[in-house]
Amino acid sequence: MSAPGPHLTGAVVEWPRIWLRLEGLAALVAGVAGYRAAGGDWLWLVPALLAVDLSMAGYLVGSHPGAILYNVFHNWFTALLVLGIGLLAAGPLVQLAGWVLVAHVGMDRLAGYGLKYAPGFGDTHLGWIGRPPDRGRVM
Repeated sequence: MSAPGPHLTGAVVEWPRIWLRLEGLAALVAGVAGYRAAGGDWLWLVPALLAVDLSMAGYLVGSHPGAILYNVFHNWFTALLVLGIGLLAAGPLVQLAGWVLVAHVGMDRLAGYGLKYAPGFGDTHLGWIGRPPDRGRVM
């Protein structure tokens, strides 16, 4: 018997993918709760959450700079660093920005969006967003 051939699949599949999405949900809830506890106004929450995606503008220059800029604003390190600076420095606006970043990264992970690779916007560490291009890539 021969083993089945390689096939395209998400970088993270089955139960680990579900757990990562649940972590995203937890981070989204924690980010929103922290934002509100820090005095953030509901009116500004949705625009602030969406503003993080302005980092996609890097893709206007090219896929590699686009992926770098996008990833700088869509990861736990940056979110927790900004939040930590805001908490340590007692800077309310920096703290709110940190909570927004935590919520936004959580929201993206809940939706299945991951950190980007340079070949294309849909190529993420959690797998492809949408249908992957047919280029023989095996994961």
